[in-house]
Amino acid sequence: MPKIQASTVAEHRAAQRAALLEAARALLSQHPDQIPSLADVAQHAGLARSSAYSYFKSRTDMFDALVTDTFPRWAAYVGKHMDAAATPGQKILTYVEANLQLVARGDHALVRALSGIGSSEALATSSRHLHDSLQVPLQAALAEHGAAHPDRMAELIQSIVYTLSRMIENGMSLRAATVLARELLAPYVEKVTN
Repeated sequence: MPKIQASTVAEHRAAQRAALLEAARALLSQHPDQIPSLADVAQHAGLARSSAYSYFKSRTDMFDALVTDTFPRWAAYVGKHMDAAATPGQKILTYVEANLQLVARGDHALVRALSGIGSSEALATSSRHLHDSLQVPLQAALAEHGAAHPDRMAELIQSIVYTLSRMIENGMSLRAATVLARELLAPYVEKVTN
């Protein structure tokens, strides 16, 4: 029996499962067009091939777990950065920039790869939750900034994020995309509300 590397069996299992998910995330981020097998993931994690099957019934099961794990991380990253911004206008711009940072580091390619692998139900549920969790702080910042229709403005800002994300994926640098976002949004986010 392999030696347990944690103080309890439950902690050991959680660490092993997390290592497998991190390995799958790394492999998909490096090569989003190549779907790794459970054996590939286990090898990348430094675990025996059979270990992967102790945690996941199939490759689809593992990718469903990765979808469920990845989207909350995305929302937490954006939320953390927005929380650090001082004004509602800065929060709005930070929302855009944090999302673009995730796209530039490969997380969006990972999400796209996962959309072709995982079950549509897990993806739809997680996508809906991600969208909702991202919209809440953005709409709050927009309302505080004085937007007459924060929900509509949030959709407009999200369309800017989608467009700039596509540009980054087509070769534009994060810096250039950020400059475009700032150029477009600066007049709005710098507006002082009464």
